[in-house]
Amino acid sequence: MNLRQITHKDQLILKQVYFDSINSIDENIYTKEQKFVWASQAWDNVEVDKSLLQGKGWILSKRGEIIGFATRYPDDRLSLFYVRGSSRRKGYGNLILEKVEKEALKTGIKQLKTEASLISFKMLLKRNWEIREKEEVAIKGLLFKRYKMIKIL
Repeated sequence: MNLRQITHKDQLILKQVYFDSINSIDENIYTKEQKFVWASQAWDNVEVDKSLLQGKGWILSKRGEIIGFATRYPDDRLSLFYVRGSSRRKGYGNLILEKVEKEALKTGIKQLKTEASLISFKMLLKRNWEIREKEEVAIKGLLFKRYKMIKIL
């Protein structure tokens, strides 16, 4: 296992992990159309680029394959957090998130916030994140349910 900081040269592979992670979600949770619209945000949404290029993040790899990553952008917000579908439920997300939380605390950040999907919010709850509110957002005309969450570090 290798956990390292994200660099500018990682942008394309991280977008591929983002795309893979979303497309592997069960269609009982998000429809095929929702997954397509969400996954396309890797290329269509400038906030994804900002988070990858200007944010602070970590990549987890195993035997040279990138398993997942997370970024903070701005500093007090978990903005991207994705693990490949084939690597879910193996503890990899916890490793990445633990590193992100520890690094935030080291830099003086006392609280992190995020908008969590119907997939990630359960894991965040297990790591002592709290739901502040449930919301619906529209992406290209499709509605997505998500949770605004915080964690006191």
